Amino acid sequence: MADTTDKPKSMSETAAGMATDAARRTAETIAGFGRAAAERQTAMLGEFTRMFKDMRFPTSLPDTGALMAAHRRNMDALSQANRMALEGAQAVARRHMEIMQQTMTELTEHVRELASSETPQAKAARAAELLKRSYEHAVANIRELSDLIQRSNTEALGLLDHRFKEAMDEVKHLIEKPSEKVDDKPAGKTG
Repeated sequence: MADTTDKPKSMSETAAGMATDAARRTAETIAGFGRAAAERQTAMLGEFTRMFKDMRFPTSLPDTGALMAAHRRNMDALSQANRMALEGAQAVARRHMEIMQQTMTELTEHVRELASSETPQAKAARAAELLKRSYEHAVANIRELSDLIQRSNTEALGLLDHRFKEAMDEVKHLIEKPSEKVDDKPAGKTG
């Protein structure tokens, strides 16, 4: 049973607590997605390596070691891009929490200002002014969050774009200079 002698929390304290909790849950969820993606990529790389390790092909092929190294670089770039996206999402969540706290503080101040106005006409005029100011702040905050998201996505996609171009150059080089011919025996057979 709750103690009834506790002071009730103010609206801004309650909102700040809710915003902090929401930001923490968002960051935990995003971090979980990043870890799971990295684990899947590592597992796939190991499986891919085991699968192609002992295979023999009937024709001349590019150096499989170089292909695997390129694949590792691709996975590293993807992992780094995921990290950048996660950091961007965390920055957006932090800023969103700050905006919520600021908004709740301003709301509390606005309520006090409206309560102190004397005449109904003065209250209506003050309310219209506060509404206009609140709308302008909301639009500015949305723009700021949008810019943060766009910047984060641009950095991550730039990294992937750079790696894709490198990978295409590597593939071109590997195709132009294939390794020595390998025997056409299937894996595991001798003689």
